[in-house]
Amino acid sequence: MSEKISLSHGGGGRQTHDLIQGVFTKRFGMKDPMTDSAILTVPSAMIAFTTDSYVIDPIFFPGGNIGKLAICGTVNDLAVSGADPKYIAAAFIIEEGFGTSDLEKIASSMADEAEAAGVKIVTGDTKVVEKGQCDRLFITTTGVGILREEYAHISSANRVRSGDRLIINGSSGNHAVTILAARRNLTFDVPLISDCAALNHMIRKVLDNNDGVHFMRDLTRGGLAAVLNELAAMTGRGITVEEDSVPVDEPVRGLCEILGFDPLAMANEGKVIVVAAPGEADKILNIMRSCPEGKDSSIIGIVTEERPGRVVLNSSTGGTRFLDMPSGIQLPRIC
Repeated sequence: MSEKISLSHGGGGRQTHDLIQGVFTKRFGMKDPMTDSAILTVPSAMIAFTTDSYVIDPIFFPGGNIGKLAICGTVNDLAVSGADPKYIAAAFIIEEGFGTSDLEKIASSMADEAEAAGVKIVTGDTKVVEKGQCDRLFITTTGVGILREEYAHISSANRVRSGDRLIINGSSGNHAVTILAARRNLTFDVPLISDCAALNHMIRKVLDNNDGVHFMRDLTRGGLAAVLNELAAMTGRGITVEEDSVPVDEPVRGLCEILGFDPLAMANEGKVIVVAAPGEADKILNIMRSCPEGKDSSIIGIVTEERPGRVVLNSSTGGTRFLDMPSGIQLPRIC
């Protein structure tokens, strides 16, 4: 196996075969014969189906890399819909000259994350493009999960009611600020690490132990602000958030203050907002806190009848303001 990816690795011949066998199939546990489609067995039930592309820069960052991000992102999209993630397809667009050792590290991290999440990478594709036609490596992942009927309402928010509580599983903005710091070679007294993580085990524990979850969404691009505004629009209800209750790590808060960013609008890759029935909120909070991915969980607000379609932030200084939908782009290629 050569040290660099060449155009011949995308030509469909011996080099392509060697790349797929040498880097991907042995790590992902794929078995011969390699066919054009993976044949899957699923129970007679609804399935959740999602796809996403990853173009993050830099591709290696504190807390992960583009491969880990691709698996976690797809697993989380399925899990917050109430589904049990099962299978993933992965497609790679690789720039000519990309280091084989880096590709092996990325494939290994994908395999590790998939195993930890309990999903299988079952099929995929590899293309190589000329130097300068792609920025090193882009990955597209597609996921399939099994969705039980009792959880079909979760992604639609049609059971959200006034009085429901909002729960977040930890600090906001860590992923975006970590990527920004990595690009600009910034250092902090307390090292910043992306929150990139698969949340399906924590979410499954919550769902298996109560029936009070009315809505879930992972807080990726646009962060908490974007998701809460989407929720307010979907339900036609108001949302009130207590700023003091939203966890934000000090390095994130400090850099956002310097640059004029709102940490509540910054991207995350391991955070979820759970909307819970008021009688179940404390139980759900304790379940989330019992999991590594939710140890810093907090109830941060409430769904109301006031100001329909708007999100109101009770600020830490005692004032009140609207938390609007983010506009424009704060940081490109964050995922």
